[in-house]
Amino acid sequence: MAEKNKVKDPVSSFLKSKYDISPEIKPLDGHVDKNYLLYINSVPTYVLKLSRDLTDKPILKAQNLIFDQLSSLDRYDFPQIITGLDGKSIYLYTDEAGNQYLARLLKYLPGEFLAKTNQSDDLLIDFGEFLAEMDKMLITFRSPEIMARHYEWDLQYFLEYAKFLPYINDPVQRKLIEHFLLQFQENISPVQHHLRKSVIHNDANDWNILSNEKRVTGAIDFGDAVYSFTIGEAVVGATYIALDVKDPLLKISKVLEGYHRVLPILDLEIESIYYLIATRLCMSACQSAYLKRQRPDDTYVSIHEKAVWKLLSDWIAISPDYAENKFRQACSLSPRSPEPKERSIEKRNKHISKVMSLSYEDPIVMDRASFQYMFDQNGNSYLDCVNNIMHVGHCHPRVVHAGQRQMAKLNTNTRYLYDALNEYAAGLLEKFPPTLNKVFFVNSGSAASDLAIRLARNYTNKKELIVMDHGYHGNTATGIEISPYKFKGLGGRGAGPHIHTAFLPGSDYETNYSEEDLYGRIDEFMTNPVSAFICEPIVGCGGQVMLSEAYLKTIYKKVREKNGLCIADEVQTGFGRVGSNFWAYELYDVVPDIVVLGKPMGNGHPIGAVVTTDEIARAFENGMEFFSSFGGNPVSCEIGKAVLEVIEEESLQDNALEVGHQLMEGLKSMQGKHEWIHDVRGAGLFMGIELVKKSDDRSPATKEAKAIINSMKGKGILLSTDGPYNNVIKIKPPLCFSRDNALQLLDEFEKSLRSI
Repeated sequence: MAEKNKVKDPVSSFLKSKYDISPEIKPLDGHVDKNYLLYINSVPTYVLKLSRDLTDKPILKAQNLIFDQLSSLDRYDFPQIITGLDGKSIYLYTDEAGNQYLARLLKYLPGEFLAKTNQSDDLLIDFGEFLAEMDKMLITFRSPEIMARHYEWDLQYFLEYAKFLPYINDPVQRKLIEHFLLQFQENISPVQHHLRKSVIHNDANDWNILSNEKRVTGAIDFGDAVYSFTIGEAVVGATYIALDVKDPLLKISKVLEGYHRVLPILDLEIESIYYLIATRLCMSACQSAYLKRQRPDDTYVSIHEKAVWKLLSDWIAISPDYAENKFRQACSLSPRSPEPKERSIEKRNKHISKVMSLSYEDPIVMDRASFQYMFDQNGNSYLDCVNNIMHVGHCHPRVVHAGQRQMAKLNTNTRYLYDALNEYAAGLLEKFPPTLNKVFFVNSGSAASDLAIRLARNYTNKKELIVMDHGYHGNTATGIEISPYKFKGLGGRGAGPHIHTAFLPGSDYETNYSEEDLYGRIDEFMTNPVSAFICEPIVGCGGQVMLSEAYLKTIYKKVREKNGLCIADEVQTGFGRVGSNFWAYELYDVVPDIVVLGKPMGNGHPIGAVVTTDEIARAFENGMEFFSSFGGNPVSCEIGKAVLEVIEEESLQDNALEVGHQLMEGLKSMQGKHEWIHDVRGAGLFMGIELVKKSDDRSPATKEAKAIINSMKGKGILLSTDGPYNNVIKIKPPLCFSRDNALQLLDEFEKSLRSI
């Protein structure tokens, strides 16, 4: 609390009548209640506290008992109640406006606020010891009033904070609160009845703790005292110490080190600290958001707001396992040791075919993830720059809740009527032009590609297909049949007689076909009846290759002139990823006849779809039923709806455009300085960096590209390669990828370039 200018106050007569003192009075900043610093002969002597809530009298009496309990800790100063002339400790005070308060007079405690001191490691350790000394003294203390208190600032009631979500305007900030509410439910709720409980101060922030620069000397303001998690004392104190510091884990660890020396922290408590720190931060953020609506002119209610949101944003990038082991180290406890990686590989090889590959020379045993971050079993954090399946971010709480709620209610198939199917179909089709007005739901992009070919062949009554070289359209038999990436690669058996492969201009070092070559080849194919042309608007497995402005427009025209259909595969590029448009085909001012969807639709939940015209859909109604056991089930539909809502609410398409532009500019600048970079291409958050050797032939730098992605993995950044020669580094992160993430990627990528 900070002193204000000297003023006269009507409390003077109250103090004279009840305590026979006539002090000099200075008001102090407060949150809800009123506080006054009283000087006797110019010496600060007392603090008058006026509580606005008249129902707090039993709690205030209980606080007085806490002061008595702590008084034996003679090394520290705690509030002492000054009784009035009639021996009472609490009085009813009425101000000039008729407002009533509960009044108490306390002895003034000397010292500087911890917030104003140089918080050295030694002082933070001492702070931890002080908190533990308080808790140790109170561990057997019981107060019916405190134990019965249901208080909003009590960590154990965090799940009730869902009611504050509407007060948080920023959807990205709201997402953080929702995430940690979910983490509390999953990680704290199941064990909270096993955590030690006792009466704690519960607000040991650095403005309530006194020190003399060398050590902590005492504490004030026990107004938040509760019967709650004992470890909550250290959690609250450490949380505020961690605001606005470079290394929050280090500062927190110092507080815990001191605490553990006096009152050993139990295993279950250590496991909970990461989540409880997030809990306290969320509580502070929610209260600020709520109170700003109630008292918009009161700056006190948001005093920590900016720092709280900053730490919450940083906290999401820290693995809970890493944090726990840091805390264990601080307390000289053995770290959690995961199963050796070799054992995980051994188990996998025993049951899983090696045809299912692993990423990186040294594979990662992944344990958990949050938004654009993934965490391995050792607690290492990775910035995910390549997982375009988790479109709106790993474990997004809105998507998780959507699946949980519907799974607990109903999951069935499309032979029944239910609202989720109709609502999701309508919401999805709103993203397409009016001609594309029918949708078939399946459970993967591969199944969607397969169905798209069936639709085309059924409608045209032709079997021949034109496919784009290096294209990939799924793992089904039909998917492999139409994917040069597979049938021309290792283990492939080449194109079938009815499959015609079109050149991908500029992608082949040996032939370097032009667009004219491509169009000529299409004309050759047209001598035979062709059912369809299928192509990704940006050819992913071909190396994130952008097409020229007239590319699809010309080919679509040629195909349609021969009554063939045009299929756009948006499995990788759709749902706002390219930034400027919701679908990548829109980059070329064309409208396909059929669109294939997958990966990002369910943010990791298996959903796929085919969108087409009413005419093509009607032609498919030939008597043979189409049925997908899981396609369009209510759980998938609710998850799909949640993904669409999050894209809209969090402006993720705009974010893809802005952050993608930042990345592209940075990489283009890098290209001018490094001969390794032959090309940087893409749109939004879907781009490729093509690497070639510095030698005269400028051949594909396959080995070097592999070295870079493994080097970047060691820096905590996940990338991958693609293209005919695996020399194109692909970037396609979750759309919540931030500007700071982009700067980190650019910085570390350039360092890796210099090292090859």
